[in-house]
Amino acid sequence: MSVEALEKNKTIDLRKRHIGPSCKIFFSHDPIKIVQARGQYMYDEKGQRYLDCINNVAHVGHCHPDVVKAGAQQMELLNTNTRFLHDNLVMYAQKLQATLPDKLSVCYFVNSGSEANDLALRLAWQYTGNKDIITLENAYHGHVSSLIDISPYKFHQLSDAEQNQFVHVAPSPDVYRGKYRADHPNPASAYADDVKDIIDKAHKKGRKIAAFIAESLQSCGGQVIPPMGYFQQVAEHVHKAGGIVIADEVQVGFGRVGSHFWAFQLQGEDFVPDIVTMGKPIGNGHPMSCVVTTKEVAEAFMTSGMEYFNTFGGNPVSCAVGLAVLDVIVKEDLQGNALRVGRYLSSQLEQLKRKHPLIGDIRGCGLFVGVELVKDRVTLTPATAEAQEVIYKLKEQHILLSADGPHRNVLKFKPPLCFSTEDADLVVEKINFILTELEEAQGLKEHGSPNIETEGSKRKLLTDENGHQKHSGLIHSKGSDQGAPRQFKQNKRLKT
Repeated sequence: MSVEALEKNKTIDLRKRHIGPSCKIFFSHDPIKIVQARGQYMYDEKGQRYLDCINNVAHVGHCHPDVVKAGAQQMELLNTNTRFLHDNLVMYAQKLQATLPDKLSVCYFVNSGSEANDLALRLAWQYTGNKDIITLENAYHGHVSSLIDISPYKFHQLSDAEQNQFVHVAPSPDVYRGKYRADHPNPASAYADDVKDIIDKAHKKGRKIAAFIAESLQSCGGQVIPPMGYFQQVAEHVHKAGGIVIADEVQVGFGRVGSHFWAFQLQGEDFVPDIVTMGKPIGNGHPMSCVVTTKEVAEAFMTSGMEYFNTFGGNPVSCAVGLAVLDVIVKEDLQGNALRVGRYLSSQLEQLKRKHPLIGDIRGCGLFVGVELVKDRVTLTPATAEAQEVIYKLKEQHILLSADGPHRNVLKFKPPLCFSTEDADLVVEKINFILTELEEAQGLKEHGSPNIETEGSKRKLLTDENGHQKHSGLIHSKGSDQGAPRQFKQNKRLKT
């Protein structure tokens, strides 16, 4: 029996009529209709299976039976708000806190990563009495108004957008493409000193810093891994200025990095943020999130005199789901799997890098991996069109991957933590095949340096898999008399 309620064309028609046009969809010219999912696989209305390499929401696997059962059983008993005593709330808070450093002991449960980061700003403003926020280049922290203001990933897309005076943007600590690179003697200190310079300039204008906020590993910014020691030095500068540090773990927490449960712990035991925000994987797709902070910050928030209440945050069903997710991570050793499979995936991708000149950099931790495509390994010219070609060709092979970063040239891996070495082999094999075709079409040689894009290889703007502007897959043959475009060869579809 089909689980499809409507014909695909009808679904598309109703979406166009009733869903806001700003709500983009993957592969907008030929969208995928997903009707079922399990583990690391998703299925369309025809039963075609897709390998999901990007869904960091279904953290322990799509529709995990333990998580589904926990939510359903609690829903049969009770679902209400936190004005009533309920064991699930305190049991979950206790279990969650046990994964964190001792000083991070007070929880506020909310419903989304955006809500969590918005609340974190309120906590910082109340605790410090200051207003100004330092954020990073290409950062994304959520979709509510307060967070768009501190998300350059969003507001830089608008040519007429004005940056608010209370927001200060520090360079992304990207040692591959950023201001200070891997050959710098101390990139961590250099990037942290930029934050100190921002603070000094703000003080000269009579402004005061409330908080520095950053993803522990930048995701939308291009899978950026900060250099060791960066956050410690930033925290020192921010604390001296009277501010606090917010670690956004919405996309990278709960064991994804493999070696640690939280990505901020990669920096070492001597770095503990003042506030940690979490979402997405916390409920494996259930709308749930959390802010965890210190007693001092929580007590200051209480002195505002304003009661904090969230109707659905921390409800019994959400907490039952959250408890089940934590249990599954331990029971199935998913953090260990992220470490083992992540290392294997990275090693396989490193082998591809040695073969393909279009691959400029492989970086990541656990099952958080980025593959940056460039036209030239010296100039680092972004291979944006090529990245989009890879995404579309993988879709034809029933593999779902995405590209992000400021130039949308970074292939990003953030799969469910049940992702296997066999899955890694499959996607690496297909990327290898696609890059080989691309490089042959462009006249690139293995182990060589790609040519910088010339006038003859400009591409017509289309729409990428996220609905953003992209270049088409039309390639002009090198040395062609008339520069006539030709299409890449069509890959055979993978049978599953």
